[in-house]
Amino acid sequence: MKSLLLCFALTMSSFVFAQYNYDASEQLPFGKANPKAPEQIKDYQALIGLCECKSTTRKQDGTWNDPIDMIWRWKYIMNGMAIQDETLKADGTHSGSIRQFNTDSSKWYVHFFSSKGIPNTLPTWTGNKKDGKIILYKDQKAPNGTEGFFRLTFYDISKSGYKWIGEWVDKTETIVYPTWKIDCKRK
Repeated sequence: MKSLLLCFALTMSSFVFAQYNYDASEQLPFGKANPKAPEQIKDYQALIGLCECKSTTRKQDGTWNDPIDMIWRWKYIMNGMAIQDETLKADGTHSGSIRQFNTDSSKWYVHFFSSKGIPNTLPTWTGNKKDGKIILYKDQKAPNGTEGFFRLTFYDISKSGYKWIGEWVDKTETIVYPTWKIDCKRK
């Protein structure tokens, strides 16, 4: 009976560990894409890891604040089926996102959280990779009430780093007002 229980326990522990072959570990500090994940999981492949960044936001008067040093850390989560990123800023504000690709809608769903405030519901951006850029949208009115989006774009993505910009755009994307930009270099 003891040997049967031991055999069962070893089988179960092997099963449990096998479920997490793609999560972050000592051997894979940022995890690994699960081969069963949607092909689009590779959209973020070049961002996985650590980058040292400069984050710059726009002031109310339209000028830009001085850049803030920031670490942007990316890893695979949920056994390589999704992606999590986290920003650690020198000014003490931090944020992150959970990124999942929905095969039914063929879109990325990005749920954002921040240490600046805890909303009842996490804001969500949706979008895709197109022409080497990852572009995400969330409905947002301009201060004057004009319908539009807050658009997030990752671009100039390479092995050495990437750039990111947050912009308010009207529904036709002819009016573009940048409010936040980040420049990242691979660590």
